[in-house]
Amino acid sequence: MPIPDSDVFWLGAVTSLLAGLGTSVGALAVFVLREPSARTLIGLISGAAGVMLAASFFSLLEPAFAYASGEDGSRIGAGAAAVVVGVFVGAGALFVIHRYAPHEHFDQRREGPERTRFSRLWLFVIAITLHNFPEGMAVGVGFAGGNIANGAALGLGIGLQNIPEGLAVAVSLLAIGYPRSVGFAVGSLTGLVEPIGGVIGAAAVVLAEPALPVILGMAAGAMLFIISDEIIPETHRGPHQDLATFALLGGVVVMMLLNAAIE
Repeated sequence: MPIPDSDVFWLGAVTSLLAGLGTSVGALAVFVLREPSARTLIGLISGAAGVMLAASFFSLLEPAFAYASGEDGSRIGAGAAAVVVGVFVGAGALFVIHRYAPHEHFDQRREGPERTRFSRLWLFVIAITLHNFPEGMAVGVGFAGGNIANGAALGLGIGLQNIPEGLAVAVSLLAIGYPRSVGFAVGSLTGLVEPIGGVIGAAAVVLAEPALPVILGMAAGAMLFIISDEIIPETHRGPHQDLATFALLGGVVVMMLLNAAIE
């Protein structure tokens, strides 16, 4: 039996909040663990990228094409085109943001306008916000059509991949001289942009259900852009490329198993 639109909205909003708290779990580790090695961080972040990659296809693009085709499959042509448009719109939006918003990568490469004066702290905050907002939006739209299993699997997968992300942010701040408390606080707060994206995604689902193929495609396109443009190049730059590759494959498998188990 279909669930009410209001329930779809709140499921998306609350699940995106819980997924965002994964960064707090990861950042909390700076109080109890030694600073992880570069090899460990690359493995964790690559695994997170694998989770995102699988989620983009199994939890976003697959249902997008299902909605696009309709119950009888009669709309697959125009519907498929809508999904494709959504993918490029989502990726294009992230491209523009990355091009013009100053931000700093975990390997401390700077991008964006050179004359903008930001402290490194805020450059890290902006960088991780760029990652987390589309993830929150993806969770918000994951419950489209009242598909609780899909939304739950997506929320759990994004929450798991946020753990190494929160740890990476906290450790990066420690490496440039900030205390552990600041590393934890920033790592936690950056995850809290996900509920904002989740609310927007969930509201879009409720208010614009006919546009679901485009909305789901946009969320997938944004996540795929992040994986291809930032995470994979960063993790394959140093001497741990093989580890990064197999960790990414492991993340894909974890997300596949989550989808199979929850469905």
